[in-house]
This record gives sequence, C-alpha cells and structure tokens, in this order.
Amino acid sequence: MIMKSSDLRELSLDELKERHKKYKEELFNLRFQHAIGQLGNTNRIKEVKRSIARVLTVMREKEIGLDRSV
Repeated sequence: MIMKSSDLRELSLDELKERHKKYKEELFNLRFQHAIGQLGNTNRIKEVKRSIARVLTVMREKEIGLDRSV
C-alpha cells in the first residue's frame, strides 16, 4: 500500500515510526524472496524503498518543525 506524502504528514511521529518499521520488515522479506527466486513482482522492492524514503522525510520535517501543509 503506497501512501502519499500528504497522508503521511497527518500521522503522528509514533505512527510514522511504526510505518517505517513495517516497511523495513517488508523490504527485508521482499529481498529474501527475490534472493531465493520466489518474488513475482520485483517492482514492489522499488515501491517499498520509496515509501521508506517518504516516511523518513516526513519524520525529519516534523522533527525540525517544517510546515509543508501548503
């Protein structure tokens, strides 16, 4: 499930940390499946990496108090 940055900005910092943890676990599982040749949709790895980057970006924005609600 891909979330937009605007949707992520509505979440609290704790919720963002939980999302980050889930995406990291999913990425690990996808890489493992890819290594043993069971992954059908290799594009999902790219999607999850981008989702992780989005979450980390929004977390950093919240930490420094940057308002991107515009």
